[in-house]
Amino acid sequence: MIRRRTLLAAAPVLAAAPTFVQAQAPWPTGPIRGICPFAPGSATDIVARLFADAMRPTLGHPIVIENRAGAGGMLGAEVVARAVPDGMTLLFGTNSTNAAANALFRRVPFDMERAFTPISTLASVPLIAAVKADSPHRTLADLLTAARARPEAITYAQASSSQRVAAEMLASMAGVKMLMVPYRSSPLAVQDLIAGRVDLFVADQAVILPQVQAGALRALGVTTKERSPQLPEVPTIAEAGNLPNYELFAWFVLAAPAGTPAPIVARLNQAVRAAMESAELRERLATGLGMAVRPSSPEEAASFIAAETVKWTNAIRAAGIEPE
Repeated sequence: MIRRRTLLAAAPVLAAAPTFVQAQAPWPTGPIRGICPFAPGSATDIVARLFADAMRPTLGHPIVIENRAGAGGMLGAEVVARAVPDGMTLLFGTNSTNAAANALFRRVPFDMERAFTPISTLASVPLIAAVKADSPHRTLADLLTAARARPEAITYAQASSSQRVAAEMLASMAGVKMLMVPYRSSPLAVQDLIAGRVDLFVADQAVILPQVQAGALRALGVTTKERSPQLPEVPTIAEAGNLPNYELFAWFVLAAPAGTPAPIVARLNQAVRAAMESAELRERLATGLGMAVRPSSPEEAASFIAAETVKWTNAIRAAGIEPE
């Protein structure tokens, strides 16, 4: 009887043992799935792959990038929003997926403000308004004059919500109407811009800069308040269009599904910070892509996203963009 009571008393402890061992298992247990919600060759894809490579030494396992493009980034973001919160599926998100979605779409298939646990902001980048190199519109003022003379005769490409908002803000503040041409990816839009199938593309500097440097495109203006260090001769849109209140920039963030354990979030944040110490990563972001790294704690990232959500929502409404 005494032996039976002893075994019964020990049973709960024995039953709990596997759970305890599982909770203490090392993380990550293998390759991590990194979802990029935009196409290969996009600015988000470039950032995701650079950080994935630079984070591997700290994590001990690779982050395998998976492109899930479509619906303005919503398809890929939804994959992560619905994933098991075990740190094995991550989102390389942007202002499109994590700040502007609620204002741009009537139905977002996840709770934009509660579906994710921010890990760290990664980088930010201005957008550049560009035309093909031999465009008759030599300056932004030229293009806006043509747009005023012939409403909707000027076409602009867009492959993400930030690109659309940047162009619509420009049109709204300048008092002109331009015709939007949607694309599935930024590289495709750039090809058509070079070919003259569209007149204007306002896109991440990471996408436009190489073509400007190669002489295929001409930059008309930068969307930030300050000129780009990579293109110091190119005026800001505020300067070139006489629009003193115009300002916009794109950004990138690493996030996990809501409910991801705090120790895993902390480990991922540590990996991001270690990656940002890499001179090679910083050089490739700054010199090649015109981006600035933005290290942050998870709490700082959450506060930044909350503030940017308000900013992007106001910008979208001011530009008169109706939710789709």
